[in-house]
This record gives sequence, C-alpha cells and structure tokens, in this order.
Amino acid sequence: MFRSILSKPFASWVVARRNAWANKPAETQKKVFQYLIKNAKETMFGKDHDFQNIRTYQDFQERVPVRDYEDLKTYIEWVIEGWRDVLWKGKPIYFAKTSGTTSGTKYIPISKESIPYHINSARDALLSYIHETGNSQFLDKKLIFLSGSPVLDTKNGILTGRLSGIVNHHVPAYLRSNQMPSYATNCIEDWEDKLEKIIDETLTQDMSLISGIPPWVQMYFDRIQARTGMPIKEVFPNFSVFVYGGVNFEPYRAKLFESIGKPIDSIETYPASEGFFAYQDSQHAQGLLLLLNNGMFYEFIPADEYFKEKPRRLTIEEVELGVNYALVLSSNAGLWAYSIGDTIKFVSKNPYRIIVSGRIKHFISAFGEHVIGEEVEKAMKYAMEQHKEVEINEFTVAPQVTPTEGLPHHEWLIAFAKLPNDMEKFAADLDRKMCELNSYYNDLIAGNILRTLKITSLPQDAFINYMKSKGKLGGQNKVPRLSNTREIADELVKFGWNDTEN
Repeated sequence: MFRSILSKPFASWVVARRNAWANKPAETQKKVFQYLIKNAKETMFGKDHDFQNIRTYQDFQERVPVRDYEDLKTYIEWVIEGWRDVLWKGKPIYFAKTSGTTSGTKYIPISKESIPYHINSARDALLSYIHETGNSQFLDKKLIFLSGSPVLDTKNGILTGRLSGIVNHHVPAYLRSNQMPSYATNCIEDWEDKLEKIIDETLTQDMSLISGIPPWVQMYFDRIQARTGMPIKEVFPNFSVFVYGGVNFEPYRAKLFESIGKPIDSIETYPASEGFFAYQDSQHAQGLLLLLNNGMFYEFIPADEYFKEKPRRLTIEEVELGVNYALVLSSNAGLWAYSIGDTIKFVSKNPYRIIVSGRIKHFISAFGEHVIGEEVEKAMKYAMEQHKEVEINEFTVAPQVTPTEGLPHHEWLIAFAKLPNDMEKFAADLDRKMCELNSYYNDLIAGNILRTLKITSLPQDAFINYMKSKGKLGGQNKVPRLSNTREIADELVKFGWNDTEN
C-alpha cells in the first residue's frame, strides 16, 4: 500500500523536473555537450581529438568523425586490457555485452556516471504513467521482468554481462520484495528451462506488471495457457500494465491482447547498451520522449545521406518532423559520435518525441528499392487491419533474387498464430500497401522487374527454433525484421514446412 501512495508525489516531482529540461531542449543539449567535452579533455581519446580546443559543436564535428563499433574498437580494446582514462575518465564499472551482426561480441562501456540514467529512466517511465493516469496500485502487487541472466563475468576487474542482467543488480530496494522471478531463477541460462521455472514461481502470484520484449512475453503467455487452459486475465486478474521495448509492438498486439483477454495499458521504452534514449511519457500522444538530459549529446544524420562521404550532422534544433534519421550519440560512458545503427523519426517537437523506424543497415535494396523496417511493419499492420482474423507470432522479409521460376520477388516468412481466411487476398493487400509506402518498390512491380511479394507460412515455433539453434533464445535477442541477404531466410525455412502459400 505504501508504495502506491508514496509514488504519486514522487511522480509529480519527477515529471516537473522532466518538463523543466524538455521545455529547453537546445539549452539542455548544449549543457550536456559542454559537460562531456570538459570531463573527457584529459582522456586518451580527448587528447587524440584535441578536446582542449573544442569550443563549439562545429569544432567537435571537425575533430571527431562519426564512428561505429568497429571504428572505435581499438580504444575499447585498450579499456578491456585495463587501461585508465581511455574514452572516459577512470575505468568503466561495467561492460554491457551484446551480439553484433558484423562485429561479433561487442563490449559497450558503462561508467559510474552513466549507470544512474539506465536505472532512473525506467523508473521515470513508470512514474510518468502514474502521474498521467493515477494508476499506482500495481506497485503494491508482483512485478515481473523477463530479462537476461544477472550473472556477471569480469574482464580485468570490470564486471561484464547483458545490459538487462546488469540493470537487475540496481533494482531499487523498495521494489525488490515484489520483483519476480527470483534471483536464482533469473540466473538460469537456458531460456526454456528458465521460462518453465518462471511460470512455476509466478503462476500463483498476484501479478500486476509484466515487462519484456513482446515475442518472449508471448511465449510466456502461451506456456501459461498450455498449463492452465485459461486466458491471462483469469490467471492474473490484476495484471494492468505491460512494459516493453526493443521491437515494434504493433505486429504482436492482436495476439498478445487475445492471450490476455482484455485491453491493458502499455508503456514503450527505448533502452540500449549505449544508453536509455526515450520512453513513452503519455498514453495519449504518439511517440517516445527523447531524453535530452540523460548524459548523452545527440546528432542526427538524414538516413538517405548516411553512406555519403560527408553526410550532414544535425543537432536537436535542426531536425524536421517525419524525416528518417540515423541516431548518433556522444555519452558520459565514453562513446563519441557513435552511430548505434538505429533510425528514428520525430513525430513532435514540443516536446521532442520520436518513433524508432528501423536499422540503418537492415534494409532490402537488391534492386534499388531500399525498403526499410518501418515500411514492412506498416504494411503488416495494414494487412492485419484488413484481415482481423489474422494473428502472427513473428515475421521477417528477404529478397529472392534467383527464384526457381518466375520473376525475382520479396519473400515474407511469417509464423502465423491464426492464418488469413484468404491468403492470396492477404498477400495482395500487403503488397499494395508496400507499393504505397515505397515508390521505388512500386516502380519495380509496375515495370515487371519484380513480381508481387510471396508469403512463406512457417510453423508457429519456427522463429523460436531458429533462435534456439543460434543460442539466442530469450532475453533481449530478436530476429531482424528484414535483411538484404537470404542468410536468415534460408536458415528459417529449415524449421518450416518449406511450402509456399501463394
């Protein structure tokens, strides 16, 4: 009871502080920029890039090129070897371990200055929700966080593990007594064994909040329903808040809410190993509030310029609504003009709210069409709205450049939970929407360079089995929404029936 009561004045205080910086975006970012440069002047990176003489953002642009992990890897390896004052003063207190598609395992530094933002931003997302809705009762019941293992390794004295596991060590004391699953269960590495144990522990509890990536939460729900034969609302009658991040919720929404059996409030967050970038600050406004006061200075590169030799690098006051930008950041963990690989769009400037539109390197352009993740997800949402019986577990898209017969095409590999009544009509609606969203794709269809898309229907567990085969089942792992190669597609069909539905 005390948690729900005390949370409301605390929420009012947090929202007032948030509004103070959100109402001064340019000034806030300028202060962050100056803080970062001042505190990194004496680091190896700062000396290599003449931070001593950086006075303006233009000075910074001239001295510090945009980098990805591979470009920054030499500095990070020095940090891993135990050197001090390399990218940020002192040593990081953690390395967040992630799986890179091109870099193998990546080690992202987290400093004592940056860790509070990872923790407090998740807290503030919940408090913003409480402040807006008045719903705080969920804090007095059980809260479950489906996350990676909190077991940490060390590299030269620096604790190393998955971000969600690191964050687990910093859950506020006032929430620990109602946090689930237990620490011992959270430490289980095998996702399926862990999931069964989580169900054992939570099935009889009064769960009110569930947090996790939608496909893994859906798997949790499916296993509960298989055991009980009941919708989630009967198993957890007080379940009222779903917190998620990492993927677009829309493709999973219909099936997830059908499993629950009632509509509930949801809160979207945008955390990453590099920083906590944004969260949904309102149940009524589109997009996520970009956190301009989180120890990170942001730059935005128009996505269609990203691969040019000298793309424009814009600050917060220069962005436009509706434009696809690659997100670049410099942080108090020692990342400098670092491209995280995500693309975002601004949907509001007062305050600055964003949507995550995809990955800068996740696209299909086998024929010059440059289809991006946002487009395939919008097309899927449209097709599902036209065919309300349809539910999906997961999907991905790949080009088929050399089909055994007919013209090249885009192949949509879909694990349906409920099939369309008319698969051909579903595919036609999907394709028509793609033509509306991407003029290049439309021209290729109209010019008979490509045929209309083909759907390959996969078993419901195809994506789960694929992820299991890669050792990436559960936690924060997810299948890319689309790819310019057939590497994932060809692997996936091994877990299917290998039949084409249209």
